[in-house]
Amino acid sequence: MGLQEERETFRMEVESRSQNEEFARVTVAVFMSRLDPTMEEMDDVKTAVSEAVTNAVIHGYQGREGIIYIQAAVEGQELTVEIRDKGVGIRDVTKAMEPMYTTDTTGERSGMGFSFMEAFMDEVQVLSAPGQGTCVTMKKRIGR
Repeated sequence: MGLQEERETFRMEVESRSQNEEFARVTVAVFMSRLDPTMEEMDDVKTAVSEAVTNAVIHGYQGREGIIYIQAAVEGQELTVEIRDKGVGIRDVTKAMEPMYTTDTTGERSGMGFSFMEAFMDEVQVLSAPGQGTCVTMKKRIGR
């Protein structure tokens, strides 16, 4: 019989406030530390989590109150992070994931959030529907 890899998971909920972005990023980093990541791997994941949480705050809830659901799991050397909101949702996910695309009319947003997530993680999946929220699932293999 082969060894079966154990899956460890943590979940948390944070209010949709920009100051919780750092808390989420650091919490996921501490959780993933059990995989003994390099500093570069740690920074990659922290950046991707920051982008996903910021998207939920700014685009998902559009500055209104809401809850951001964060789940992370490790199985073997793979980290999976899920950032979910119950906000306004995304009408066209394919369009939203294009580099430089943003619905921000203030000119403060670059439209690079999903591009950064894809650059820093091995896999990014976005599921969303208008009025039902968005779920971003990101995976990264640690210690190749």
